[in-house]
Amino acid sequence: MDETEVFEAERPRLLRIATRLLADRAEAEDVVQQAWLRLHRNQAEIESLPAWLTTVTTRLCLDRLRARIPIPRAELAPAETAPDPAEAVVVADAVGVALQLVLEKLSPQERVAFVLHDSFSVEFSTIAAVLDTTPVAARKLASRARSKIAMSTPGGRPAAWEVVDAFMAAARQGDFQHLVRLLAPDVAITADDAAMRTGTPERINGRDEVAAFFNGGAHAALPVFFGTRPAAAWFHRGQAKVLFDFTVVDGLVVHIRFRAEPEALAQVVRRDGQQRRD
Repeated sequence: MDETEVFEAERPRLLRIATRLLADRAEAEDVVQQAWLRLHRNQAEIESLPAWLTTVTTRLCLDRLRARIPIPRAELAPAETAPDPAEAVVVADAVGVALQLVLEKLSPQERVAFVLHDSFSVEFSTIAAVLDTTPVAARKLASRARSKIAMSTPGGRPAAWEVVDAFMAAARQGDFQHLVRLLAPDVAITADDAAMRTGTPERINGRDEVAAFFNGGAHAALPVFFGTRPAAAWFHRGQAKVLFDFTVVDGLVVHIRFRAEPEALAQVVRRDGQQRRD
């Protein structure tokens, strides 16, 4: 295989890495395209093209993360001696997009170390090269990230509002696989009469069918509370028109009911994360 063929074979994986790190599908695609341009301009010999592409893509993502949140270089120093739970705790892809909001709280270095190792099984020696640090420091960064995630998600499961927001983010990004991971196998969508009059289907059953219905949509939906329960709602000209009423059990969406009755919409209040928006 020539370089172009190898790149095209690696593109889906590179895109998954960039999307997980940046939480933005369009930005991830831009980063992967930049990696291709760098490969096209490269004149040096490359020992392992997949590894080279992983490193370049991750460093491009790291640059963007650092531009969002400036972090002192001292953050890279191994500061703790706490036991590393890497061999006992496998967070891996189960974290997925459900904890994307928690990942946002990590430093760029922690985020890179955690995502590369726990979601993509990248060796700490490679992560260390990306971060310009040592394998020991890279391991500690991933361990520190795991600890922060565990503290943010009691019992190892995301809060209901995190699941709802992550589901809506995956819908907007067209990330079908992450939508599927957030849904219970027997998940169902139902709708009240008022919602059906807006064009909402009466019922959709099954994980793949529900994910396909939301995939690439919900761009006008905003996070809300329905009473005290986290939800989302489709807004038009500043007014909630259709409520997406989520039922979340053990970190998975088990039911979504579309509501458009006036009495239901009257209980809709905008929110930011888990905080009511006044």
